[in-house]
Amino acid sequence: MTDDDTIDVADEYEGLSEVDEVTPEEAQVDGLGLGEPGEPAEAAEFIDPDADVDSVSGDAPDEGVDVDTDAAFAADENESEQLAEAIDTEIHELAAERDQFKDIALRLQADFDNYRKRMSAQTAAEVDRATGKLAEALLPVLDAAEAAYVQHPDEVGPLLNLMLAELRKHGLESIDLLDKPFDPNLADAVAHEPGEGGEPVVAEVLRSGYSWNGRTLRPAMVRTRD
Repeated sequence: MTDDDTIDVADEYEGLSEVDEVTPEEAQVDGLGLGEPGEPAEAAEFIDPDADVDSVSGDAPDEGVDVDTDAAFAADENESEQLAEAIDTEIHELAAERDQFKDIALRLQADFDNYRKRMSAQTAAEVDRATGKLAEALLPVLDAAEAAYVQHPDEVGPLLNLMLAELRKHGLESIDLLDKPFDPNLADAVAHEPGEGGEPVVAEVLRSGYSWNGRTLRPAMVRTRD
């Protein structure tokens, strides 16, 4: 080998060295995360295929969605509480109105019962007065029958007893006063005879007295004795 061949081989080797030698400025590869010339290269990021899209993209979770959901839930809960309070208030008002109407109904019922009792008593009293007046109108007939009985007891006696029995069924009673203490509420003393002294008693009944349903219809006319 000649000297010229040695020089050519050395030049060829030097050229190959210059081609294969790569500087950091020239080592820029797209998609590997390398920086600009003069900056240190960054490590490539590893992407997990099971990771969420948001985490892969690096975006922060949307907190506004949770905030809106909490606000809507709070609004619904507040509306439910207001509705429950309104229903409770309406229930109390209806209960108070029911009690008021119940009191009115009870008062009306009591008033009606009192009215019915009062009218029943008034009707009974009116019937009693009417029948009492009828019986009082018959007293002169009874007086005449008693006078006739004294004269003709056998003939008048059955008729007088029949009249008294029928009138007794409706409340007429003759007042028995003979030889009993004198009572000014039951008899009128029209004559008096002296006796052994003491409280006056009825010595003779001059005209019979009658009561109607427990009240004096006509006082008897009597003669008293001490």
